Amino acid sequence: MKVLIVGGGGREHAIAWKIAQSPKVESLYCAPGNGGISDIAKCVPIKALDMEGIVKFALENKIDMVFVAPDDPLVAGMVDALEAAGIRAFGPRKNAAEIEGSKSFSKGLMKKYNIPTAKYEVFDNSEHAIEYLRHQEYPIVVKADGLALGKGVIIAAGFDQAQEAVNRIMNDRVFGNAGNKIIIEEFLSGQEVSVLAFTDGRTVVPMASSQDHKRALDNDEGLNTGGMGTFSPSRIYTPEVADYCMKHLYIPTVEAMNKEGRKFKGVLYFGLIITKDGPKVLEYNARFGDPETQVVLPRLENDIVEILDAILDERLHEIEIKWKDNAAVCVILASGGYPGEYRTGYEITGIEAAESDSAVTVFHAGTKKEDSRFYTAGGRVLGVTAVDANLDGAIKKAYKGVAKIRFKDMHYRTDIGKK
Repeated sequence: MKVLIVGGGGREHAIAWKIAQSPKVESLYCAPGNGGISDIAKCVPIKALDMEGIVKFALENKIDMVFVAPDDPLVAGMVDALEAAGIRAFGPRKNAAEIEGSKSFSKGLMKKYNIPTAKYEVFDNSEHAIEYLRHQEYPIVVKADGLALGKGVIIAAGFDQAQEAVNRIMNDRVFGNAGNKIIIEEFLSGQEVSVLAFTDGRTVVPMASSQDHKRALDNDEGLNTGGMGTFSPSRIYTPEVADYCMKHLYIPTVEAMNKEGRKFKGVLYFGLIITKDGPKVLEYNARFGDPETQVVLPRLENDIVEILDAILDERLHEIEIKWKDNAAVCVILASGGYPGEYRTGYEITGIEAAESDSAVTVFHAGTKKEDSRFYTAGGRVLGVTAVDANLDGAIKKAYKGVAKIRFKDMHYRTDIGKK
């Protein structure tokens, strides 16, 4: 079969890497892809949000399945457009992707169906929001309602910081239309865990757990980023926690979406926090997380294409999904200055040396390839992923791989996996 992946980051490289292992796949394409993806798939110069271009390419090249990986095209309705053209597309339809596209919608869903989450209020007026903040306890969380590349969440230590967050999101429009509304919610204490789940709208199969490191600097300091590294499994996601989440969070969410007429088929990401009062949902994503995908998929035993087909045909209950009894760690190598201003175009060396250890795979996030050489082309550049029997071993192998890679102003955290 012919498969097209939409997107061009580290998540898409990991998805392409896993799909390429399937004997069912004869041709693999990626739009727009990146330098690393070009080694395993034919990259086509179509932007991930070019709905018309993607549909046209899929029709002309007789693509059997399109995997829509990023949030923007899912929320914009790319799956709907592909299906309308008679093309099998993996990912939720537009009305289901709103669970990520609008935080006010997702919070309302949780409230309506008693899914444990933080207390919150929604505002579409900055003055009303600021007045509300004058009477709250701190720290408090301020969130842009729409998509903001994982950077639209600000934890404010006091009123001044919270007021500045509201002004930046709603008045300065730092996240564009994503800041038309904001959510102000109580700050919950606890460790965060990411659990992605395969679902066909009827059956829910959680994947191996993981934990992400969002802050740019060691010890969870610095600005929020799209993710500076991740590890799997989580040390705190016990079988008891998993059972609770299945009964009170995962199944109720899928059932709630069905009741709202928004059947969710694809990968549903649960951003959890394990509080003293039990697990609660911080956020939903309507797709594979980045960089969580880079540690979860290397632990998947199954042929992923068989799972994707089962989800599309609503027969996920027929598939037994198995996970390797090991651990994985991914360290993100970023451009100096990320998530603020940074420069690109620097040559990258040492990738081959890092991958000389069979336990290490380097996933490309922001790279381009010219004359067999790789160059930086984004804020997050590479994800160095290592697997081992346990987390401590995977951490050591990942950082051994990191030590072999070089590019100008390379920046990374040295404490990934240490939570």
